[in-house]
Amino acid sequence: MDVQEIKDAQEQWIELFREGDDRALAYFFKLYHKSLFYFSYNLLDDEAAAQEIVSDCFIKLWQKHADFQTSQNIKAFLFISCRNACLNFIRQLKAHTASQERYLSEMESDEDTNDYQIIQAELLQLVSHEMDALPEKMRVVFKSLYLDGKSTNEVALELNLSVQTVRNQKTKAIEAIKNSLLRKGISLGIYLAFLLFIEGK
Repeated sequence: MDVQEIKDAQEQWIELFREGDDRALAYFFKLYHKSLFYFSYNLLDDEAAAQEIVSDCFIKLWQKHADFQTSQNIKAFLFISCRNACLNFIRQLKAHTASQERYLSEMESDEDTNDYQIIQAELLQLVSHEMDALPEKMRVVFKSLYLDGKSTNEVALELNLSVQTVRNQKTKAIEAIKNSLLRKGISLGIYLAFLLFIEGK
């Protein structure tokens, strides 16, 4: 499906959404749920709270279904609602982690940071999808390094592989994901975010 076909399909879904067709709600839930969850979980480090916030955001979205003109309107509403709910959750905590303190400060003062967080969340959703298509060993290595945050040595030890084998599998996985993302015509912002995401490991 090319970019124009995707755009046409989303226009059809937005019309159904405005009419209150719950199939359209399911469509947008599938489209944005994962990235919203990554966005929330990255801020809160609390899976249950992140899931609850995301669910609440979709409930609020559905209550206003007749108000939305475009898919971008829906996306913006979801991420802004999610961001605000996460900030409120963090404010209500008696103690904040260092990363939560940093996010609280940055997100309240810097719109560019908010945009970056949204891009990062979308990227994690894309990467998670692409990762599932990798061969098993490559997938496990990539997930351990980039999603679980383990070092090359830790992964080698856990998987009973040499450090060089882990590095080789990592390189192949990165190339496979990069090529797939480029073939699908992702935005430059997402592609650059992916390059930053893999940097330094």
